[in-house]
Amino acid sequence: MWPLVRAMVGALVGYLIGITVTVLAGLGGVNSEVALVFGYTLGLVGWLYGIGLGRTWVREWRGLPARPDAIEGWRRYLSFSTDHKVIGVQYLTTFIAVLVLGGISALLMRIELSQAGETIMNAERFNMVMSMHGILMVAVAVAAVLGSFGNFMVPIMIGADDMAFPRLNAISYWLNVPVALGLILAPTVGSFDSGWTAYPPFSTVNNHGQTLFIVSVITFGLSSIFGGLNILVTVATMRAPGMTWGRLPIFVWGAVSASILSLTVTQFFAGALVLVEMDRIAGTTFFNAAGGGDPLLYQHLFWFYSHPAVYIMVLPSFGLSLEVITHMSRKPLFAYKASVVAMLSIVGLSLIVWAHHMFTSGMANYFHAPFMFLTESISIPTGIIFLSALGTMWRGRLRLEPPLLFGFIWVFQFLMGGVTGIFLADVATDINLQDTYFVVAHFHYTIMGGVVFGFLAGTHFWFPKISGRMYNKRLANIFAVWIGLAFQTTFIPMFWLGTNGMNRRIADYPEELENVNLFVSISAAVLGLGFVLFIGNMVHGAIKGPKTVANPWSATTLEWQVASPPPEHNFHGVPTVLATPYTYGSTMRHAQLADGPITAPLVGTAHEGD
Repeated sequence: MWPLVRAMVGALVGYLIGITVTVLAGLGGVNSEVALVFGYTLGLVGWLYGIGLGRTWVREWRGLPARPDAIEGWRRYLSFSTDHKVIGVQYLTTFIAVLVLGGISALLMRIELSQAGETIMNAERFNMVMSMHGILMVAVAVAAVLGSFGNFMVPIMIGADDMAFPRLNAISYWLNVPVALGLILAPTVGSFDSGWTAYPPFSTVNNHGQTLFIVSVITFGLSSIFGGLNILVTVATMRAPGMTWGRLPIFVWGAVSASILSLTVTQFFAGALVLVEMDRIAGTTFFNAAGGGDPLLYQHLFWFYSHPAVYIMVLPSFGLSLEVITHMSRKPLFAYKASVVAMLSIVGLSLIVWAHHMFTSGMANYFHAPFMFLTESISIPTGIIFLSALGTMWRGRLRLEPPLLFGFIWVFQFLMGGVTGIFLADVATDINLQDTYFVVAHFHYTIMGGVVFGFLAGTHFWFPKISGRMYNKRLANIFAVWIGLAFQTTFIPMFWLGTNGMNRRIADYPEELENVNLFVSISAAVLGLGFVLFIGNMVHGAIKGPKTVANPWSATTLEWQVASPPPEHNFHGVPTVLATPYTYGSTMRHAQLADGPITAPLVGTAHEGD
């Protein structure tokens, strides 16, 4: 039986058992939220058992030998594979699909907002679509870079043959499928309309779909914790000889920094959601002021995770974008050590700035100044990252290929997100701009601009390594310019809308803002259409694109010194690292492979041609 079929059968059986136990225990009827919680939980266990745990860990717990599925070819991407490269591709394709779903929901919102008044949705339906868009795109931002490229590239970049915990790595991916299904199926039980933040009292009184949101997001958090743990242990214990901490590629440092946060703060959001669910089904009053609770408590718990979560999203993208820029500029990374210190400083500072999201919440005024100062201070390490990108490109031999074009756009988006964030860190301006479209524009420049464009740079950079083929570079260049311009025309006008009083998360607005909203909606449609070109180019390239050499960019890091795509265990033996990862302008090699001299182009110099 195919693993997916086995998993679906296991999920269905587990779900039915959960509902049956609920009914027999007198905890609620078949359609109650309690039955939904128990059904989902046991369905999740059945899903994991069927997809691979039953044939590996469970058999070993019983003293029997493991019987993993021996699946080859494309079918292994639909199975419980412990190969980190397969898992990376599974993450990559899954979250591109989720990105498309999130984009479709965004386009539905923009159609509604193209004119004042109701067009295709009423206010309630708009809030449901807005909430779905928010959580889908946050999931993409959290896991797309770290899940896909973190899994595929980090072990090869440090000279390892796999992740430290291969089965846990597979579980971390397969936990995401029930998450996606839970969110997509939420409309069948009333959906949810509390936004991706799920603030009470909205989240404690609305439809059963909110429960599916809660259990799905908790499952996603578990996946994030597993993934962060795996990357940290892998980098700490499995580096090749000579791969000191000071020789790690900058993308690995970005993955390590984000993994520290994934491992340490994710449980706070999960804990807050558990309390919300208890208020919904167990009669508690953690967030009900009438029962002695405090809705503000949820906001503190939520933002204590969710502001660091911004850096779980952007730190891997920082590292990825710098990785692309240094290789495509044919120069060692400018201020490498300072960039590493900056990333680790961001990790520390992100834990103590959460309450700037709550300046208008009614919290004590004496908290305003400390949190404003701390939030402003985080612009120092992020500024170092920005200067590292500029310094690397300065006087470099730039290869104007698609990865670098996305790197250029990323630098601009990063600048826009950082500069506009200063307004929202300041108490006086934040009070006026809070919950307006200024925040929407800033957030999209930070997350979509800073994360998704970094993700696109990495996709175009590592596509030949992952697939062994090359996409159409001309179409990729067109796509880069297309969405780079469309993004600006979509989100720059939102700053104006916000300063002119247009509230976010609202389905209607004053008629005098209609023309600008129509312009934004048309631009959003053009932006979304560009991704059709991207997906078509990637699919065609993966299937029929010309085969590429192992190192088409003449890059110096370890992943480019093996075949494309890499062999099963990455290296024939253990490589030895000899120097820093970016040896451009030097006669030094980064590493020596165990099976003899490296034959792929390793070293670029300041004087060689492209």
